[in-house]
Amino acid sequence: MNLKNKVAIVTGSSKGIGFSTVNLLLKHGVKVAGWSRSKTQIDHPNFQNFQLDIRNIRSVENAYKQAVVHFGKDIHILINNAGLGFAALFEDLKVEEWHQLFDTNVNGIFYTTRLVLPQMKKIGEGHIINISSIAGNTGIETLSAYCATKFAIRGLSQALYKEVRNNGIKVTCIYPGSVQTNFFDEIENIDANKNMMQPNDIASTILHCLASSPNYHHVDIEVRPLQPKGK
Repeated sequence: MNLKNKVAIVTGSSKGIGFSTVNLLLKHGVKVAGWSRSKTQIDHPNFQNFQLDIRNIRSVENAYKQAVVHFGKDIHILINNAGLGFAALFEDLKVEEWHQLFDTNVNGIFYTTRLVLPQMKKIGEGHIINISSIAGNTGIETLSAYCATKFAIRGLSQALYKEVRNNGIKVTCIYPGSVQTNFFDEIENIDANKNMMQPNDIASTILHCLASSPNYHHVDIEVRPLQPKGK
């Protein structure tokens, strides 16, 4: 895709992978709507922040309407990055935490993607990138609920790309290993550290996928730190 003047929505834009992705896309001429719960501290003429609750369908629909008013109806790129995780033994996980995980990590993707697909089909072009996790490829003890959501993203992505590939729309699922972000603030006994991948690393992978030629499709990409314990 030629990225110049394309319009992207990036969820979870206020920090981490989303923040880095927004900045990298702006450097390559993309116009970006950043969706986040808290304010995204980016000042750029091609960037507009829309604060919303990704778990609430009405909030998402309202943010989409505002983005269309600001950037126009043609949304070419959707980066589904917003997410969170909790660590607990299965029987200790609170019911409300289970629902919060699915509402954020899975339902949020459904709410956003269903809005952009009709007009992507109309223009015959689009790229949806879903950020899953290596926890979407393998079970991890004390992260059963988080794994369940990330496996759901994997299945959703693989089914959706087969539905829309003939409409000229790509769907890519990325499975990062540990990244030095605020994600680990909620995970006991694991601290974010410099041996993890950096948000800019994931952003560069996203850019590579988006900039690929029209008939070249990255379906699943797993990335990990080479030396997670350092040298």
